Amino acid sequence: MDTAVTDPVVGLVLEGRYRLEERVARGGMSTVYSATDLRLHKTVAVKVMAEHLAHDPTFVDRFTREARAAAMLSHPNVVNVSDQGSDQGLVFLVMELVRGRTLRDLLTARGRLTVAEAFAVLEPVLAGLTAAHRAGIVHRDIKPENVLIGIDGVVKVADFGLARAVVGTGQTSQTGGVLIGTVAYLSPEQLERGRADARSDIYAAGIVLYEMLTGHPPYGGDTPLAVAYQHVHNDVPAPSAEVPGLPWQVDELVARGTRRDPAGRPIDAGAFLAELTDVRRDLGIEPVPVPTGRSVAGPTTLRPTNRPTRPRHPSDPGTRALPPHGSARTSQMPGMGAGPTTDVGGRRPGVDSLRPGVPDHIRRRRARLAIAVVLLLAVTIGAIGWWLGSGRWTEVPSLAGKSREAAVDMLQDAGLDPKPVVEEWSETVPAGTVISTDPASGEVIRGTDVRVVVSKGPERFLVDPEVVGRPAAEVEAELQERIPVQITTAEQFHDEIAAGSVITFDPPPGTPLQRDQVITMVVSKGHAPVAVPDVTGQTPEQATANLEALGFSVERGEDGRSADVDKGEVMAVDPAPGTQAPYRSTLTITVSAGVPLVTVPDVVGMNEAEATAALKAAGLQVEATKFFGDRVFRQSVKAGETVEQGTKVTILLTFG
Repeated sequence: MDTAVTDPVVGLVLEGRYRLEERVARGGMSTVYSATDLRLHKTVAVKVMAEHLAHDPTFVDRFTREARAAAMLSHPNVVNVSDQGSDQGLVFLVMELVRGRTLRDLLTARGRLTVAEAFAVLEPVLAGLTAAHRAGIVHRDIKPENVLIGIDGVVKVADFGLARAVVGTGQTSQTGGVLIGTVAYLSPEQLERGRADARSDIYAAGIVLYEMLTGHPPYGGDTPLAVAYQHVHNDVPAPSAEVPGLPWQVDELVARGTRRDPAGRPIDAGAFLAELTDVRRDLGIEPVPVPTGRSVAGPTTLRPTNRPTRPRHPSDPGTRALPPHGSARTSQMPGMGAGPTTDVGGRRPGVDSLRPGVPDHIRRRRARLAIAVVLLLAVTIGAIGWWLGSGRWTEVPSLAGKSREAAVDMLQDAGLDPKPVVEEWSETVPAGTVISTDPASGEVIRGTDVRVVVSKGPERFLVDPEVVGRPAAEVEAELQERIPVQITTAEQFHDEIAAGSVITFDPPPGTPLQRDQVITMVVSKGHAPVAVPDVTGQTPEQATANLEALGFSVERGEDGRSADVDKGEVMAVDPAPGTQAPYRSTLTITVSAGVPLVTVPDVVGMNEAEATAALKAAGLQVEATKFFGDRVFRQSVKAGETVEQGTKVTILLTFG
């Protein structure tokens, strides 16, 4: 029948952009359509939430989470999600349309794969999961239905609808009191505590590898509870037990990926991929093309959804809701380990005392139903009794001194829920180590929240070395606002940093500081004073150049006279040579205009000795000429005249 006739949604244009062309797949939660992106003119897949779920916030949140989780990833082995929205009462998300089939379709057609083919499929799956794990995203629903194989052999991981970002404890938690996922592929910790991390995806990938090698999952049963019990209490059998001849290294690879204790598995998809690569190399397995199954009749469009349209594998109960935490714990469930119940491989023994006249298959069905009812009642009664008795109580473990990861694991093992970890500074407890818990000890009810306080190590503050050279007042105000330390100041000269700016700190910048520690900010007083050199006897030009080279400014004062310095040379500098003058201060030089001037004394009438003494005392030279006497009759330079020191004066002596 024409899809457009049977499905009224076909033909709608969502948000004026996506025209729904054809229904590709339909499930209980959503329907997938091929659509045309009218803006980019390309074909896309549009997943539309079922109408009866569109008003349920839980499922709308799952849709939104799928879009956000996948949009965070950009990897060739992850289905690209490009848009999400709601229009005309429809909640939808837009993703790439992959032409091909699911791994479930391939296994249904082929039965099982060779080791080389299984590796060829699992390697790109792990590559896509590696990108998700490194982005902090856990898929939580890895199974063959969510592995898409394009007709070109490209393998992509689809349906991040159950994905969650890893929280502070490194785990994702259950939502709404029920555990969502496909039971045949859920890890023991998901079944017991509803918590998952990257190692939970590794467990599911190991189950998928087992199924590819054997053609069926390791566990089967009539109810999800029966399958869950086997995941929690049994080790996954070796694939070679089903397919003789498989290498023991492949058995070991499956065993490492599916250990019941998460700590025994590879830490994430990247680590599991590395182990697979080592096994390929050890066995000398050459790469083969990804089996596309194009020669096998089947759908040609991969459904980007976790709701396949073809019948599920008999041992895959599909994506189902299980009871809350602990419902898979059956160590005290009477009858789970004995009697005519489901064995590890999902094969059931015969039933005795069947009534004659009833067809065998009806008798077997009734017998299985009766056993399941009895077991379920026994489990329920036992669990209620255990819970009302000692089972509801647990002991808070002593966590002081434990690492964050060890503390979270110990709390979860005790049935307690660690709250988001609180970090505090501590001078005594190393970083990453638990300081305290609340409650600290004693018996509490299972599921109680425990507040964990983890040390961040000693509280330290740093002064940025970039503050050196900046104004001290500005730096002090900034530091007092930013870091809780006490600042004192000291001053010192500095030849390069301007006065009033920061030279350094004591302790130096970059040193870890404690709260309220006293530090000293060293502030520059400017350039240190400079000693004035002796420039006397130099020309004014030479003296000026020498003084300016030391940072001084030079001005020339009035010329003077000096008996010791030649005319035109510097005879003095102020401040005097040898004294300290401020850097960039102004010095004054005095240039000699010649020898000093003196006034000629009057020596007329003096005897020769008196006249000679008086003239020499004035700084003059004396020459005497005698005419029969001893008294000065005349002097060559008149008394009172001003002459240069050293000028010669001739005196004429005669009778008095």
